[in-house]
Amino acid sequence: MATTTSTTPSKRALPHPRWRVWGLGDLLTSNPIKPVQMSWRDAQALGPIFERKIVDWPMVVVSGTDMINEINDERNWRKHVGVLFKKIRPVARDGLFTAYNHEPNWHKAHNILAPSFSGQAMRSYHATMDGVADELLNYWDERADRWVDVAEDMNRFTLEVIARAGFGGYDFESFTRDTPHPFVAAMLRGLHYINSNANLPPILQKTVGRRAAAQHKRDIVAVHSIVDEVIAARKASGTIGEHGDLLDRMLTVPDPDTGERLDDTNIRNQIVTFLVAGHETSAGVLAFALYELARNPRALASARAEIDERFPGRDRPTIAFEDVAKLRSVRRIVDETLRLWPVAPGYFREAITDVTIGDGYHFKPGDWVFVLTLQAHRDKGAWGEDADQFDPDRWLRANLAETDSRRVYKPFGTGLRACIGRQFAYHEIMLALTVILHQFDFEHDPAYELDIAEQITLKPRGFKLRVTRR
Repeated sequence: MATTTSTTPSKRALPHPRWRVWGLGDLLTSNPIKPVQMSWRDAQALGPIFERKIVDWPMVVVSGTDMINEINDERNWRKHVGVLFKKIRPVARDGLFTAYNHEPNWHKAHNILAPSFSGQAMRSYHATMDGVADELLNYWDERADRWVDVAEDMNRFTLEVIARAGFGGYDFESFTRDTPHPFVAAMLRGLHYINSNANLPPILQKTVGRRAAAQHKRDIVAVHSIVDEVIAARKASGTIGEHGDLLDRMLTVPDPDTGERLDDTNIRNQIVTFLVAGHETSAGVLAFALYELARNPRALASARAEIDERFPGRDRPTIAFEDVAKLRSVRRIVDETLRLWPVAPGYFREAITDVTIGDGYHFKPGDWVFVLTLQAHRDKGAWGEDADQFDPDRWLRANLAETDSRRVYKPFGTGLRACIGRQFAYHEIMLALTVILHQFDFEHDPAYELDIAEQITLKPRGFKLRVTRR
């Protein structure tokens, strides 16, 4: 991957994949469609730190627990906007996720929006989340005894939640349209384009990918135009300040440090960020959780027993805001899903000083690494010999006390630039899982072999369930 500085440590040579060729690097063993899974395979073969080079673009991948804990030290390292996220910059620009550390709008937006994701703020979103969950239940009722595509339907749920809770009840009609909303179609094409091109040399992007690149530019224009219309409609409505949502806050609340408000362009960038990142990640967690529960009847029975005890009977339960946090079995399922399948499977870090990690791997200021949590979360030295197994009980307090305290668990990133919406994500995921497990029985196809799709995030592709009301 391209970088303006060398990422090759100067003191000790790094392992790298076999079949490296002069002038091509590791291109012959690369997989541009599934780059994270390629790195996961490499980490298992090459160890806790290695280098992959595409032509002359080196990338250092770190998955060892001890080295990651060093890299997470904010005194020596900070967030790096890696090449994958630079590809998102034309879409989200200086939104919270893709802003460079030096860009002032990141600090302003973070200061303004952080209170909107506090535990107390979740109360105002709960009713919206619950209402969208009802739409999901009705959607599956209409498809009873048929196979439903789990990842697609979880995307429908989470997109409607973030759109309605955050931006004035905007409805993408995910459960009623026969074809995707234009925003959704453009967004999904864009994510696929970004992921499949992030690891290709520029010469290939400019030649064989010219038609896709032209479509991508049109998709960016379409996404921006739709969001600009949402902002303009709110400003013209005469109801600014009456909604109490993210859009209201961005339009009315000044940054407490500078006294400045966000301009319309940055508000658009933040909305795009939330719509894209805020629904893709949560949808992936829900899909992987249902995949694991379908294959683990003991974990499924344990969660259902807790849910049924709190909400007896077969009627759709009235779930209060306070109920969600009390469902400890459901929380353990979510935590274990995020450990085994961190849907944002890694993050980039950049050295801010001369620093040495591990046994002699040296980095200069500006050098960067990719932290591969997909492998780090399965480190058997920290999580035990069963680290590759789905076991929500490992999150029981007694079991956590026995776990290596050095373990890495970073499903939402690390440091100051960690995901601002993690409380929002936990609440919607736990609420959705609760109503699904309370209301539906499901069966899976035992012949299904997990196929992980990469679209910035991870999700199980082609995973289907046959659903019926309990």
